Amino acid sequence: MRSCSGSSKSQEKQLQHHHTHCCLSHLFLQSAAENPSKVAVIHAARSSSAPSSGPQIQISRELITSTTTTTPIYEGDHCFTFASMLISVDSLSSRLRSILDGADDPHLSKPQSPPGKGNDNPSKNQAEAASAYSPKIVGIYMPPSVEYIISVFSILRCGEAFLPIDPSWPRDRVLSIVASANVALIVTSRSSFGKGGNKDINEADWLVERGGCRVLCFSMEDSECSGPLELAWPCENEKERLFCYLMYTSGSTGKPKGVCGTEQGLLNRFWWMQELYPLHGEEAILFKTSISFIDHLQEFLSAMLTTCTLVIPPFHELKEYPFSLVNVLQAYSINRLTIVPSLMRAFLPVLQRQHSMQLQTSLKLLVLSGEVFSISLWDALSTLLPGTTILNLYGTTEVSGDCTYFDCKRLPAILETEALTSIPIGLPISNCDVELICESDTSNEGEIYVSGLCVSNGYYSESIVTSFVSAKPHVDNICNSAADNWGCQAYYRTGDFARRLQNGDLVFLGRTDRTVKSNGQRIVLEEIENTLRGHPDVADAAVISREDPGELLFLRCNFVVQRERKI
Repeated sequence: MRSCSGSSKSQEKQLQHHHTHCCLSHLFLQSAAENPSKVAVIHAARSSSAPSSGPQIQISRELITSTTTTTPIYEGDHCFTFASMLISVDSLSSRLRSILDGADDPHLSKPQSPPGKGNDNPSKNQAEAASAYSPKIVGIYMPPSVEYIISVFSILRCGEAFLPIDPSWPRDRVLSIVASANVALIVTSRSSFGKGGNKDINEADWLVERGGCRVLCFSMEDSECSGPLELAWPCENEKERLFCYLMYTSGSTGKPKGVCGTEQGLLNRFWWMQELYPLHGEEAILFKTSISFIDHLQEFLSAMLTTCTLVIPPFHELKEYPFSLVNVLQAYSINRLTIVPSLMRAFLPVLQRQHSMQLQTSLKLLVLSGEVFSISLWDALSTLLPGTTILNLYGTTEVSGDCTYFDCKRLPAILETEALTSIPIGLPISNCDVELICESDTSNEGEIYVSGLCVSNGYYSESIVTSFVSAKPHVDNICNSAADNWGCQAYYRTGDFARRLQNGDLVFLGRTDRTVKSNGQRIVLEEIENTLRGHPDVADAAVISREDPGELLFLRCNFVVQRERKI
């Protein structure tokens, strides 16, 4: 076995002192305090008018001028300034700290039977030392909204870890994750979007009754602070937080895994992007990714830490009318978008039919991630959006979302010497090392291993943090690279395979197991088969995946029925 090593030049760099020694909540305060009157978040009143025929939807609201943002604001939109968000973060942080320390709250619902200890006891983690502590885990049960963002910063401000809980999940999945994470508290909200489409949010009593959890209902209207906030900033704490968030992987049919993500992983990803593709505070960013996926974190963090305006469309409308996203992009002059390739391909006919000069002018950066990005899709997008920078990012929840990138501006030169069917996943981002572990000395193909600041601390289950790997690959230069550059003791073995081009870029090849991706979500075919076999009328089952000519993934199930039974 040998290593096909390919570290980027930026690996040699160290993060600046204030980057590595500051925390997200402190950085948000510093940025927001410089622009208190600026509009931070816009809750779009509606993503579109109700469609009358097909996906072409027209925005009919009148534009309202604003002196606090360059982003268009429409009648019915709810706007929140950075000042109002800071007040709310201080208020909620104070309340959370009091509740977690044993105090009561007028908006706190408690189960009739005494709740469990939550994760009050430190996690059993062999890497945990006197210099680190295990945070309490606080769930956030709400859709993307200003309240969600405030909840994240407030939990981080308290020095604890947040757990996104998507309200669209089946209740059994929510209960399973809440039990696995052993949450100390769940924060829910009377959303500023109103009750439409969020009935389950406003009726979260079932979490108290069935989950045995304490639930705090938070609203922007409750933002009252009894006095100065007397909390030390996490970055000033003598002990380091082992992890600052818990993200559960897809787990579409199997048991979900909780990934212990770190603040340094999020900050490293943010500063890398800010260095190469900076935001200047005048851009409009779209928060449209479900909180089930780790990409949503950079969507709102990038805006909040650079004082850009974040536009949040109503998620229940996006689910009902997916093509209304095109209208949101145009109506709010969105400058940066992250999307999975399959969804972008579905939007192509609408975009090509509209010939929108508005989108060509406003959309400066388009990030594709979560799936294989085909050459044919790039060809269509580069024709449609000639002035837009298009990136292909690769990563997983376990590596803070992204660990490699490829700027498609370099593609024409590569195609002169390489025959490719998909866009390369490129080179490592700053402070990350990506290795290919190959079977022979002559092979340029191998399994992707990742180390560096991006790697999370491990998996969490029932107060136990389990490292991703028990041993490093037996390759001398890999071990030396990780230990010497970052003091990192862990490599994450992705299970993905890639090929290295002559210029050093990686091209994704696939997996040797039967895991596929659809709409950015991992699906293990064996788990679907096992679920089908559990039906009393099914003797056996086989699931295969295939792509149609439009490169959309389909799953096909073949099953054998039990004899002498009818379905």
